[in-house]
Amino acid sequence: MPNLFLGFYILLKSFFIFIFLFTSLNANLLEYKNKANTLKLSEQRYWHLLLHMSGGESEIDDARFFFAPDGKMDVKAELDATIDAFFNEIHFDDNASACRFPARKAWLKEQLDIKDFPEVHCSAYEKILERLNPKSATLVFPSAHINSPASMFGHTFIRIDSHYTSKLLSYAINYAADADPSKTNGVVFAIKGLFGGYYGEYSLLPYYEKLKEYRDTEQRDIWEYDLNLNEEEVLRMIQHIWELNNTHSRYYFFTENCSYNMLWLLEVARPSVHLREYFTYAVIPLETVHVAKEEKLIEDIKYRASKRTILLRYEEIIDKEYLHFPRALVAGEKKLSHLIDNTKINIQQKRYILEASFEYLEYSYSKNAMTKEEYLELFYTLSTARAFLGIGTNIQIQRPPEASQSHRALRLATAFGARSGEAMEFLGLRPAYHDLKDTPYGFLRGTQIEFANLELSYSKNVLKVEEATIISIASIAQRSEFFDSFSWRTKLGWDRNFVDEKTNFLATVGAGYSWGNKDAYVYFMLDPLVYVADITTVGIGTSAGLVLDGFSFMSTNIEYTNRWYDSQKKQTLFSISQNFRSSQNTQIRLIYDYKERHELREKSDENTLRTAFHYYF
Repeated sequence: MPNLFLGFYILLKSFFIFIFLFTSLNANLLEYKNKANTLKLSEQRYWHLLLHMSGGESEIDDARFFFAPDGKMDVKAELDATIDAFFNEIHFDDNASACRFPARKAWLKEQLDIKDFPEVHCSAYEKILERLNPKSATLVFPSAHINSPASMFGHTFIRIDSHYTSKLLSYAINYAADADPSKTNGVVFAIKGLFGGYYGEYSLLPYYEKLKEYRDTEQRDIWEYDLNLNEEEVLRMIQHIWELNNTHSRYYFFTENCSYNMLWLLEVARPSVHLREYFTYAVIPLETVHVAKEEKLIEDIKYRASKRTILLRYEEIIDKEYLHFPRALVAGEKKLSHLIDNTKINIQQKRYILEASFEYLEYSYSKNAMTKEEYLELFYTLSTARAFLGIGTNIQIQRPPEASQSHRALRLATAFGARSGEAMEFLGLRPAYHDLKDTPYGFLRGTQIEFANLELSYSKNVLKVEEATIISIASIAQRSEFFDSFSWRTKLGWDRNFVDEKTNFLATVGAGYSWGNKDAYVYFMLDPLVYVADITTVGIGTSAGLVLDGFSFMSTNIEYTNRWYDSQKKQTLFSISQNFRSSQNTQIRLIYDYKERHELREKSDENTLRTAFHYYF
């Protein structure tokens, strides 16, 4: 009987303790909610940043990111629901609400001076934090990919650095569409990428893997922009990245893309910067670097040469008569003894040849040109031979013009001149991005990508559309001893290059080859084309071009074109432009255009000469 009373007493005591704790907890919960309401925390910028709110709606399209049913739209409801979740934990391990949202918890704890959050054990988050050991951050910009339209804008991601000296041990935060373009039809991939047909996701990978992908496999130079974020700011970024783990949002190629989502992370780290406000119609990766520079986030800049850049440097220092050796050694067309036993080749040249062979071997392996076993066997053979030759002179790679010193994307153009003796004025606007006639300072040589380029002319009280480009892309990749590159270009839009004097719709896709050196390059293109004029006309054009770009302050472009149409008409086009880079964002261009016209079986010549001023912003 005494045991029965004792048990009843303990049960009753436990009940009252539970009631007391529950009442106390709910009283505290209500107090914190009231305080949050008084402080208007739901209206604060940082809370909106944590929710990725834009235009009254979160850009996160995953219900798991929200506690409130209407949290995607209602910031106050989500704040109240978050406080509720943190004080009414069901799980106390990695599945706890506070473990899933450490950035929200840290901010609420600071703003509301909360000292009685339920204790939870976030082992997974703590392990990641220990592995990253975040001390600083770097914005990384892999430059354009010479033969990939999807990558010609470049890319950005963030590297998280620890106390390790080697940055190869750091981790990279990346955002990308959950799609494999190599396994998807190109047209389908482009359409879905433009209109949000894919989800985008964040990922955390070792930095050396990203270097291997961009610098070695895709042959893209890497620019590293060390940010002046302190440890507290970097920690805020890491906390928020953890919150975004396993969540997704719609990916849009021009707007909510890889670079745009890096801006969210930078703003969470340092809420005083407003990086996204610089962008309206499109977010171009290189432009985000410009913006970070304007907001004074960058404190140091480093450069990593791509495999392509390194091999091109070896092409310059290896004697021409021996330049075939690296490819021949890797392909098995020559034996190693042909090099080592050749007394005509001095020892330093042999070192260079073997080093270039290493680089070309790795490049070939990254392109799946050999099996892993073949790669390892040849790597051992070449490395043994190179070690036998001793220490030599390291190659010096000149750092190219830094990417953020290039011109901005939006271009306003004004010009005056004459056409066949008549004075004319011109006005143009191009939202993006770069063309072959712009000086290539800070850009990848031979690349062009233009969107919505509009050019108007005015003469004798008549306003005409000279050009209205929907899209124009060119990749003039120079062939060399190590690279069998091909060149291509495409254009969709309206221009005045047809045989009549009207502005007609054009669609063309062409291909060809290009060769050059550090001062100039030539190219030869074959361009099938379709004009929609009074009648639809099919034709083919052949072009020969020369670009002189050896000087940082100017460039010269010359192109001669012959076209043959199914209407039995033949046409000649010729253009020459001299471009001067007067400052980072101003250029002066002298342009001469010749067009052969055919009207009512009569041939005429049209000559246009103009001086243009280009301002980029």
